[in-house]
Amino acid sequence: MNANPNRVALVTGGSAGIGKAICEQLLAQDYEVISLARRAGEWRHPRLHAIEVDLTDRAATAQAARDIAQRFEVTTLVHNAGVIRPALLPEARLEDLDALMQLHVASAVQLVQAALPAMQARQFGRIVLMSSRAALGLQTRTAYSATKAGMLGMARTWALELAPQGITVNVVAPGPIRTDMFHDVVKTAEQERKVAEGIPVRRVGEAGDVARAVSFFVDAANGFVTGQVLYVCGGTSVGSLTL
Repeated sequence: MNANPNRVALVTGGSAGIGKAICEQLLAQDYEVISLARRAGEWRHPRLHAIEVDLTDRAATAQAARDIAQRFEVTTLVHNAGVIRPALLPEARLEDLDALMQLHVASAVQLVQAALPAMQARQFGRIVLMSSRAALGLQTRTAYSATKAGMLGMARTWALELAPQGITVNVVAPGPIRTDMFHDVVKTAEQERKVAEGIPVRRVGEAGDVARAVSFFVDAANGFVTGQVLYVCGGTSVGSLTL
């Protein structure tokens, strides 16, 4: 256990992409980090605890949440895990909506509920939910945008409830970020070039762009910022985006 009890962080989806960048940044800042992902990933660190769990499985998530709460006093929680499952409305499947509701929304409830007693005991906590610029609307994103938008209302509600206890709740909403999930949709260099042309800053984001935004919200000095949404999207949240 880290010597500083306020520097124990849980990151979902921490094995790759944005989640890995967040874990690496927290480790560089002397956090003890628990990464919760379907696969542990290939990288290691003395203060990284990789736990494998499928967060679309409600029972498995509940068990993992209990185990973590027994082993660690988590005071920073970053819920980053996510998948897209794109489909136009005629092909949208309710089973995809159910799975993404569990992954993006319900698992966040489960994990925060498990971590909350430690935060309340210390009168300190930092919760960051990873939404998406797609919460504002994007073609083929029925299940994804609906559940990512749901995270915004949930975070604002938690921010109001938990603020008197020294616990902040904020949201980071990335736009197009160069990750494996991005390349599941944008498969060629030409497609990526066209995406970049549609972004006001004229480039696709990197995982580090998002990790730095998370770093701001989890900083112990930023206790006067809660219930906010920060779009890390190259300006696409103030215009249209086509993928």
